[in-house]
This record gives sequence, structure tokens and C-alpha cells, in this order.
Amino acid sequence: MKLIYIVGKYTAKTTIGKLINIYRARRAAKRLWSYGYAVICPHSNSALMDRYAPLQVFYDGTIEMLKKCDYIYLLKDWEKSKGARAEYQTALKYGIEIWGAE
Repeated sequence: MKLIYIVGKYTAKTTIGKLINIYRARRAAKRLWSYGYAVICPHSNSALMDRYAPLQVFYDGTIEMLKKCDYIYLLKDWEKSKGARAEYQTALKYGIEIWGAE
């Protein structure tokens, strides 16, 4: 089974904004699971936990998960996120195949 990692915005100015970003990522994750992929959706993994540790802890942890993946899946507007841009660069560095935005 191939492992795919969702890349997209998480942070937002409001909790509602974060919830919208989490929802978008989960929607993509559900679809990819239905296609037979094993999906890492960092938005779900650490949903609303960013007050318990500095954001850098989450960035570093998700990069470690990403390194194990076969593919990344870019959500719409991913490039507006500092974390997503770092994930994209990591995918390039490690030769992880990149799938387009929805």
C-alpha cells in the first residue's frame, strides 16, 4: 500500500479558520483512503493541539512523517502556508512524488 501525505494550510487567524483548513484536509484524506492509499493527514493528527507545544515542534514532527511517504497531495492554496512550503521542499529533496492541488 502506498503512503500519501496531505499538504495544505493549517494555521489561520481564527479557530474557525483552522477548522475550515482541517475540514478541507480531512475531505481530501477521506477520498484518498477510498482510493486505497494509506493517508497521513497532519491536520487531523494535531487538530487544535498547537497551544500545547510550539508550532516548530509540529513542523519538525510532520516533516519526519513526510519523509516516509511515497507521495504528497497538495491542497488548494498550499503555497500560502509556511509549513506547507517546507513540506513541499522536503518532498523535492527526498524525491517524493508530488500530486496537484484540488
